[in-house]
Amino acid sequence: MASYPTLKFGVIGIDHRHVYDQVASLLEVGAQCAGYYSNGDVSTLPGFQKRFPDIQRVDDPRRLLDDPSIHLIVTAAIPCDRADIAISAMRHGKDIMVDKPGVTTFDQLEAVRTVQKETGRIFTVNFTERFEVRAVSRATKLVREGRIGKVLQTVGLGPHRLNRHLRPDWFFDPARYGGILTDIASHQIDQFLHFAGCDDARIVTSRYGNLAHPDLPGLQDFGELILSNGPASGYIRVDWFTPDALDSWGDGRLTILGTEGYIELRKYIDICGRSGKDHLFLVNNETAEYIDCSGDELPYYTHILHDIFERTETAMTHAHCFKVCELALRAQENAEVINEGGM
Repeated sequence: MASYPTLKFGVIGIDHRHVYDQVASLLEVGAQCAGYYSNGDVSTLPGFQKRFPDIQRVDDPRRLLDDPSIHLIVTAAIPCDRADIAISAMRHGKDIMVDKPGVTTFDQLEAVRTVQKETGRIFTVNFTERFEVRAVSRATKLVREGRIGKVLQTVGLGPHRLNRHLRPDWFFDPARYGGILTDIASHQIDQFLHFAGCDDARIVTSRYGNLAHPDLPGLQDFGELILSNGPASGYIRVDWFTPDALDSWGDGRLTILGTEGYIELRKYIDICGRSGKDHLFLVNNETAEYIDCSGDELPYYTHILHDIFERTETAMTHAHCFKVCELALRAQENAEVINEGGM
């Protein structure tokens, strides 16, 4: 890989725990953090300060936006605020890495698209269930090698633990988090397009609801949808029903069915089985095997470094990024709304 100057980045908004991985992974590839801004003492602040005690907190985001030495702004702010932060960053000549969801409305999506095109800056959404999972890196390699033939279907399951007592108020307000399909299901939409090799998809059906938390009317605790593109389809289920006894925040799974075999990922836990995470099972006409992917690379951050200095799109194209956002918003907007009692 070419030798680049030190990438310098700033953080604006640390409201979601995903910011820990964003910052840690950038530091691991040699980047330097110039500081972070948080609007108040949010619930993630103690965790951020514990992990990154040497990163300076600034009292005004303009100190980061106006710093000509900063190449990249990173944000995991409240979801409804991320688009404005991204637009401001791009207009200040910075590239921007946004935690998912990158946008929560169609108006935000259009505004971000327009500014990205006008400025030529990088807008990238960190879909952590692909970019932060080593088993997905290996699955990408196996699929590209043709080990399961042509991809016919993905089944993406994204269960999460609610941890109700730890959640801030915005977590229960769909106007602020965007809805469960806009938010969590964006991960699985990204993976369908990625593995099926599609640049678009049709939402066959989608629905969401509050099935078990009537005292939290703003919470959408269950969602599902089906995507299709030609013969390829993707089923997605996301929820907030991870039981307390599970030794992980969620048993995230991805199954990729091909014409010559299939791959199953147990991303975060192998129930009553192997320890750790990043478990992959490959079955085709020659083998049925388990692959430990815990040592595989996570190329997203290295690619981001390359893209910033070379002005390329190796981490993720803007067309793909914006399409994922668009499909997630469309699935949310057109969904059937269900509840505990049915319709």
